Amino acid sequence: MTRALRLVAVGCALLVVPMAARAQDGAREAPAYDAKALDAPKPFAAFSRSAMTLRDSLVALARAQVGTPYVHGGETPARGFDCSGLVRYLVAALHIVVPRTAARQAFAGIAVPRDTAAMLPGDLVTFGRGKKGAVSHIGIYVGNGRIVHASTKAGEVIETDLMKPKVAGIKKWRGARRVLTDDGSTVAVADSIS
Repeated sequence: MTRALRLVAVGCALLVVPMAARAQDGAREAPAYDAKALDAPKPFAAFSRSAMTLRDSLVALARAQVGTPYVHGGETPARGFDCSGLVRYLVAALHIVVPRTAARQAFAGIAVPRDTAAMLPGDLVTFGRGKKGAVSHIGIYVGNGRIVHASTKAGEVIETDLMKPKVAGIKKWRGARRVLTDDGSTVAVADSIS
């Protein structure tokens, strides 16, 4: 089940916050923040104490999509996602344009060493089969060795460990790409034509 979220600019930060419900007269009520009532992901827990970074917002938005159905060609929470549609939807919230397919998204931003110690939450993580290095799957790194991605096998958006044991049918981790700099600003996207 997805939650209605919106991005709000606060100073230099872009925050993901829950949408306000409509009042009975149709007007929007002021948003009320209650992490427990919303069963909110961890980044929301610190919302009232400190501003979230762009990376935190991207991770929170990605985690909010967990459970959304997998749909080949899907690009929205309402209609479902495929892997590249999910990535494109998430980074578009930060006004970052990436190509439509995982193979082309694998060239967006800048390369990051394939090492979780060098990766930051919000980095794109690419996967593929075969020896030629072709990319056919992509997800978002959310930190602590975990990714959010639209899985055909699970039939929905899931959060999983990046470092899975080798199992038949699992695509090999190819690399990582950074579309946000270390300070959270956006990186120029190398191939923004879809």
